[in-house]
Formats: sequence, C-alpha cells, structure tokens
Amino acid sequence: MKEKFLNWLNLALMCDFFLVLISFFWLAIAVIGETTGVNLGWNLWQKLWEPVFTPAIGILMAGAIISGITSWISKKLDSKAS
Repeated sequence: MKEKFLNWLNLALMCDFFLVLISFFWLAIAVIGETTGVNLGWNLWQKLWEPVFTPAIGILMAGAIISGITSWISKKLDSKAS
C-alpha cells in the first residue's frame, strides 16, 4: 500500500512539475511578446496565474516535502528493523 501511494504521489508530482515548467516557458515567451508588441498570451497567462499556476506551484512544493519526509521516515524505519 505504501509503495502504491508513493508511486502515485511521484506520478502526480511529475505531471505537476511539467505543468509548472510549461507555465514558466509560457511566461517567458509571453513577456518577450509583450515587450515586442506581439500578443503571445500574456493576458491569458495573467488570468490563469491565480486559479491554476499558483496552486500548481504550491502542490509541487508540498508534494516534494511530503515525498522527502516519507522517504526519510521509511529509511529510518528500515534501518531500525535491520
């Protein structure tokens, strides 16, 4: 059960990481477009910042912390069992 949960958590974190990464690249491209006067989605990116990208970043950070803590606890329990 623990392994299944950790595999699911890692898969979810990987998908969330790629969402955050794509949003960063979109931000960079949109800022370049905004400075040159070409519409590359800056307004849409701003509208999606609060409801989509901010929670995605928070979930990524929380998931990384949870994953690290569970791995640390697992290693401590395994070393005590040996």
